Amino acid sequence: MILVLDSKITKDQKTRIRSLLSDDGCITREIIDAGQNLIGIIAKNKKTAADYKKMEGVVDVRSIKTSHKLVSRDFKSEDSMVKIGNVMVGGDRIVVIAGPCAVESYSQAMTIAKEVKRYGAVLFRGGAYKPRSSPYSFQGMEEEGLKILAAVREETGLGVVTEMTSPSQAALMEKYVDVVQIGARNMQNFELLKCVGKMSKPVVLKRGLASTIQEWLMSAEYIVAGGNDNVILCERGIRTFEPYTRNTLDLSAIPVLKQLTHLPILIDPSHATGIREKVSPMARAAVAAGADALMIEVHNDPDNALSDGPQSLYPEQFGELTRDLYVIAPVVGKQIDFDYLKKSEVISLLNGGGIKTAAFMGENGDYSHKASLSYFGDDLTSIPMKSYRDIFNACESGRAEYGVIPVENSLTGSIHENFDLLQEYDLKIIGEVTIRIKHALIAHKSATKNDIKTILAYPSAFAQCRNFLDQFAGEEPLAIKATSGAVRQIKKSGDITQAAIGSAMAADIFEMKVIEDSIEDNPRNFTRFAIIAKEYKGNKKVGKTSLVFSTGNKPGALFEVMKIFSRYHINLVKLESRPILGKPWEYMFYADIEADILSDALVPMMADLKDKSEVLKILGRY
Repeated sequence: MILVLDSKITKDQKTRIRSLLSDDGCITREIIDAGQNLIGIIAKNKKTAADYKKMEGVVDVRSIKTSHKLVSRDFKSEDSMVKIGNVMVGGDRIVVIAGPCAVESYSQAMTIAKEVKRYGAVLFRGGAYKPRSSPYSFQGMEEEGLKILAAVREETGLGVVTEMTSPSQAALMEKYVDVVQIGARNMQNFELLKCVGKMSKPVVLKRGLASTIQEWLMSAEYIVAGGNDNVILCERGIRTFEPYTRNTLDLSAIPVLKQLTHLPILIDPSHATGIREKVSPMARAAVAAGADALMIEVHNDPDNALSDGPQSLYPEQFGELTRDLYVIAPVVGKQIDFDYLKKSEVISLLNGGGIKTAAFMGENGDYSHKASLSYFGDDLTSIPMKSYRDIFNACESGRAEYGVIPVENSLTGSIHENFDLLQEYDLKIIGEVTIRIKHALIAHKSATKNDIKTILAYPSAFAQCRNFLDQFAGEEPLAIKATSGAVRQIKKSGDITQAAIGSAMAADIFEMKVIEDSIEDNPRNFTRFAIIAKEYKGNKKVGKTSLVFSTGNKPGALFEVMKIFSRYHINLVKLESRPILGKPWEYMFYADIEADILSDALVPMMADLKDKSEVLKILGRY
């Protein structure tokens, strides 16, 4: 059952409820879900829901009908996220775990760890205890392997994941690793599940070779019931009669699990296919299907690997895969963040100093808010602003450490106001994130499409949904300042004849209904957001520079600058002119280049640019 607590419950009332539940021998979990304070209970007595509803401070009691109670979507409607150091599994950022099947030596593990980190992995996997089908196969380096994993974490900053095969290994796991994995063959080893349920480490629970989804969820229930809520479900293929792959990867489990449970979902295409050439296609498909994370086996010398060499990618192949995922992820509202670890470390330092805000324009649920969450996760507090200038002022004054501003839409082009503000303020672009703009028609829960008479939206949303809006010919469009503001406005009005165009996230925040999703004319609707700040705190690898420059008003002046970029083999990914403030018919040029313009190798190029430009300003390196 779920006890819904009064929003004004007192501390004494809550203490009394806890005491009564403890006396009844109940297993309890306290959570905040969709803004409500809840206590989930598994009662071991014959009290009814009516009995619990009589408790002071309890306003409602709901039953959970599924057998997997604590991990069910009925218990917690919002997705759970599992924190591993500075990495969060779940949410908008896809977590990539990579490494060899088994730890074979210090040099092997360290070499692979540095390679996979370079290509975007944020956690390192490697088996120290290896349960093998044959007793004569390599069984792992055991505690020595755990020590090597700990050394990898110390050297690279990657959290480490390894398999636990016996309750007797619990103390060693607590000492050396960040995440324990329960393998497919141990999915229903209930004593092992009870053991990890009492541990402090997050748990990756792999699906059994021939287990149903329900059996898998019940195994997760064992862990959560034991007190460990940090469970990640890992689909690694099930055994079928098909001989062309090692197992059959059940990607259909992803949408099924998204409906049944709040736990994050990890996909292991390496063990699923058992064939190197099949791993990348299945990884790409997993992301498209909605996976939260991937576990990929990578080896620098797979032909001589002591375990599962044929399914291990070469480091270069892993790099190709992560670049593909970087392109695919925004289509499903997610991203691969190649700077995740360094960014998280810097944000962690900022939180320690008490500065933890990122400003965006609009309200919670707007696309700018979603971009802020996509880039920072939940590590910083996103604060809404009324205008783009307010964001720049907040960053300049120090009221916000970062700002999140849209700079370019794939359909409607540049947001010129923000380019002008970048020219005006002395702030730096320190990062970027691209999200898919997926519009929905949102209304009250009791409303139908036929009830709609007035549609509220941001002007650009109307422009991007013209074909859909033609269905409402003669109805009144009403423009407002922010997409989420439209949803809030119809929520406040209580008018079922009003609808808003906005994000599904806004519908969730304001407890409204999505009448129709994906109503934009063109699904290739993406917006690129720049992250701005006074300065970048910390070191990181730079792959892109944004700059603004002006040239003399004479024939060939711009061509002379372009020749400099060509001479140094620099790729321009954007070039756009904007009027110079206060100087009619004179222009500045904004450019994005794929290079670190302040690198030692480009010192001569910078000198040439200064020589050919009247004004040259670096807007950001990221």
